[in-house]
Amino acid sequence: MKKRNFFRHFAVLAGALSGLAALPAAAQDAYPSRPVTVIVPQAAGGANDAIARIVAQKLGEIMGQTFLVDNRPGAGGNVGTAQAAKAKPDGYTLLLTTNSAHVINPSIYKNTGFDPVKDFEPVGLVANAGYVLVANSAFPANSVAELIAQAKARPGQISYASAGNGTLNHLIGEMFKRAAGVDMLHVPYKGSAGAATDVAGGQIPVSVQSLPSSLPFLQSGKIKVLGVVNEKRLASMPNAPTIGETLPGFGSTPWYGLLAPAGTPREVIARLQSALEKTLASKDVADKLAVQGCDVMTASPTQFAALIQGDLPRWNKIVKDSGARID
Repeated sequence: MKKRNFFRHFAVLAGALSGLAALPAAAQDAYPSRPVTVIVPQAAGGANDAIARIVAQKLGEIMGQTFLVDNRPGAGGNVGTAQAAKAKPDGYTLLLTTNSAHVINPSIYKNTGFDPVKDFEPVGLVANAGYVLVANSAFPANSVAELIAQAKARPGQISYASAGNGTLNHLIGEMFKRAAGVDMLHVPYKGSAGAATDVAGGQIPVSVQSLPSSLPFLQSGKIKVLGVVNEKRLASMPNAPTIGETLPGFGSTPWYGLLAPAGTPREVIARLQSALEKTLASKDVADKLAVQGCDVMTASPTQFAALIQGDLPRWNKIVKDSGARID
């Protein structure tokens, strides 16, 4: 009898072990059990790259694993974003991107290679970027209202520089023109650095720039801020009024966010969200983001998803109005 019981218990135990062996590796190992890759769809040295490295380092500390930043630039962010969309949905490949690549590119490019909604699981927002309307220090306007007056007095004669056709600062410039009812000449550059340099040098009077791109010239006194593009004043320059204070309803806050490929397990998304919340709550991360001209910006996966879905049609209209298109 005892011998039969022994074999019966042995069979039950063997079956249990067999079932355990059949479980997916992700269920056996505590996530993350190996290094995590964070794809940045822009080149090293830019704002998104700097933000990703700040966040990746702290995520690694909190989750006890290495988070590696992998720059995959190309096609305005489409190359890296498409690669992230096609990655295995196991939590070991993530995407840290900006709204210009994720919700604006689908309206500008004929084929981005990804669907911004269907191909991704939002984890959470990370930060918002400070953008400012700047002018050469010698330009006669010192405020948004004065710029509007100048532009109305000289229609089509005041130029504004951008990083190129269809870029965020180009589209914000077009938003400003329509909101203010003015005609200004768009001068596209190959990147924001060249545009900011020529505004500082006086070749072009006005431009919309990210705060990090503007800071060296602001500190040297070569350019001045006419207005803040964001809906709210920036913590780093609280005395600078927003454009919306002159043009009610105007405002755009560029964001950076963390996403995973569609199909990533819910428990993995939940762990990442929790770690991201702790990351953004740390003072050292907030201070480092501030150096990049950014403020911490948080949102749950559901809130982030709603933001993406709301931004897509809004930017689609702006892009159509501007006539920007890249095939």
